[in-house]
Amino acid sequence: MNPEVDTAARDRTGPDETPQQADRAVTIFEKSVPGRRACQLPGSGVEEVPLADLIPSHLLREEPAGLPEVSEPEIIRHYNRLSRRNFDLDTGFYPLGSCTMKYNPRLNERVAALPGHARLHPATAPGDAQGALELMYLLQEALSEICGLPHVSLQPSAGSQGELAGLLLARACHADQGRNPGKVLIPDTSHGTNPASVSMAGYEVVKVATDGQGGVDMEDLRAKVDEDVACLMLTNPNTLGVFDRNITEIASLVHEAGGLLYYDGANLNAIMGQCRPGDMGFDIVHVNLHKSFSQPHGGGGPGAGPIAVSDRVEPYIPRPQVVKSEGEAGRPAYDLDFDRPKSIGRLRGFQGNFGVFVRSYAYILSLGADGLAEASRTAVLHANYLKSRLAQGRAGQYLPVAFERHCMHEFVLSGAPMKRELGIRTLDLAKRLLDFGFHPPTVYFPLLVDEALMVEPVETEAKEHLDDFAEAIESILEEAEQDPGIASEAPYTTPVRRLDEVGATRRPVIRQPD
Repeated sequence: MNPEVDTAARDRTGPDETPQQADRAVTIFEKSVPGRRACQLPGSGVEEVPLADLIPSHLLREEPAGLPEVSEPEIIRHYNRLSRRNFDLDTGFYPLGSCTMKYNPRLNERVAALPGHARLHPATAPGDAQGALELMYLLQEALSEICGLPHVSLQPSAGSQGELAGLLLARACHADQGRNPGKVLIPDTSHGTNPASVSMAGYEVVKVATDGQGGVDMEDLRAKVDEDVACLMLTNPNTLGVFDRNITEIASLVHEAGGLLYYDGANLNAIMGQCRPGDMGFDIVHVNLHKSFSQPHGGGGPGAGPIAVSDRVEPYIPRPQVVKSEGEAGRPAYDLDFDRPKSIGRLRGFQGNFGVFVRSYAYILSLGADGLAEASRTAVLHANYLKSRLAQGRAGQYLPVAFERHCMHEFVLSGAPMKRELGIRTLDLAKRLLDFGFHPPTVYFPLLVDEALMVEPVETEAKEHLDDFAEAIESILEEAEQDPGIASEAPYTTPVRRLDEVGATRRPVIRQPD
């Protein structure tokens, strides 16, 4: 595959930019002209009342808000231009490992936008929101079946809050039994949010090593499992994209010591309809609706991270819980159950982001049980195909697979030979992929793989896209053999060039300059 620009693109400067690129530094504030408006509203006919008579004086601004003054066409063009500078799933292939960035069907968006869904107030009384509560109850039932656990709470707002909820559930469960264990075991391949959640829940993080096959090191686990272990946090398949064959023994070891098993549902896209965390022995599962179940991913929200739990954990799940009973004339009725004396309490003000539930339930219904199972089979097929494709040619030489096993939905390559022999880093390869029209995979994670490149092709991509991606990597490596400086200065075709990402994280500029 040939990129839209040749290698000379690295030398391009301002005069060669398109008008859209040249305009990239203009903010909406710079377009502002005093007195310009997007609309002119007629008089209301209501007598004007001074703000000071309506709002307490200490809440009033001393000066008007510094809002931009622009016309409607300028507003539309500005935000349309910004939207075209984002890489998204409607733009192209997004093989972001460990995050399942797959296409979100428009059907689900249409359903979520129906007035009865989109305009439902979160404080609506249960008796006036029976349809919404029924949908939430049915989504709970569907997720319960998929996870293999009998009880589900939809309340957590995201996977990270689902993790925290799971750990708080473990604490409540142990406390109810008169126990106070202080440690949580986490494999060194775990997601970065896992240790953060453990610390927030007040536990000590204990790392468990990985064996030569990419699974939990059983000897290390046996040495660290004791009565002070509250929980083991694990995902299976794990972050290396391999299924841990020792999961039954792992569950037995933790349970025999009195601990619980927590399942990070980030990789559920690999096993839907194939196997279930509950059947593996897990007590608590969080589900990322933005990964496996079609809710759009990223952008800061809204999100949802429901938790599924076993019978022993059920008394402690958040309140209120959506429940079903028999109503008038034998018809089912749905309500919010607040009478849960052992509950860990609320995790948020209301029941969750309802539009997220609508999209995910529509996705589950449109695919059905057989369709969900096929989606996982296809995701695994695509990952193994692309892994085999990349094992050929230059990619096989410079980007070997970190753990050479049949993978599940994703796999991890090591760019260490590429860095050593060609002088380009994994980050350089990732940035150069942008010039070929691909969003790069996850880089430098998991941390135990040197120069890691984590690839998840998902089930929604066509075979030709996987081939194009493999050919793009081959082209970049061939190019680097001749001139490694090309990749080291990429990208060339994006609205902005390579940014100081570390500086932006540590010293963000979030205020408008004076």
